[in-house]
Amino acid sequence: MKECCGSHFILNGQLESTGSFNDSLVFKGDSIYEVIRMTKGIPVFFNDHIERLKASLKIQNKKLLADINALRTDILQLTHAEKKKEINIKVVFNYNENESNYLIYYIDSAYPTSEQYNRGVKTILYFAERKDPNAKVLNYRLRSAIHQELANEQAYEAFLVNNDNLITEGSRSNVFFIKNGLLFTAPEDIVLKGITRKYIIQVCNEIGIEVRFECISADDISSCQSSFITGTSPMVLPVCCIDENHFDVSNTIMAELRRYYLKKVEKSLESFIQ
Repeated sequence: MKECCGSHFILNGQLESTGSFNDSLVFKGDSIYEVIRMTKGIPVFFNDHIERLKASLKIQNKKLLADINALRTDILQLTHAEKKKEINIKVVFNYNENESNYLIYYIDSAYPTSEQYNRGVKTILYFAERKDPNAKVLNYRLRSAIHQELANEQAYEAFLVNNDNLITEGSRSNVFFIKNGLLFTAPEDIVLKGITRKYIIQVCNEIGIEVRFECISADDISSCQSSFITGTSPMVLPVCCIDENHFDVSNTIMAELRRYYLKKVEKSLESFIQ
């Protein structure tokens, strides 16, 4: 699969032809990145993503290569050239020996279908931990290993299980469980602080759904009635099963959270274009 799709990309503030894109600019050295969903040609929760990028840089002790205003201008430049409406865009800060570059480009984007939202998706357990869960650092080896396992099992996502046998997060998403009307999700300090996760928790506080920041043990999955994942592409996506454990995908809490979340998406689009 190509890393960069489309006809153009941004390299250090300059619009370039995709023909000159070199994967080594991303995969050699250290890369810290964000993936932002474009809706109606506008980045969703743009400010949140850039603030998280800055937090990742601080954790990794890396310098900022472009500020929020420059990145906003670059994204507008790319969207004007491409005019793509519904797609994900990737912002990468790469540090390779004595050279540093930043890139912005479109990536192949697969969003859940209506059927997957209605019937839920299959997931699996995968025993692994992120080295720095609060920093979005490219780990090509782990990503490739999980991608292969997902292909083997024909699953949508892998739930990471740590050394204490606790489910922490998805390989590219955050994880929630519903148990006796309460929401359970991992404590913030051991997972990536997902943007969608942040707004789902905010919605819960607004509409009175209790959230407990506790991991569910891999041995205790069957005690939960429902589960869903959140992320840039899936938004709020029900899980029908984890390995052989099946869940109720008709739980009204999930549909309600998705409805309120989409309202916050619309507000973020309005704030970007103002």
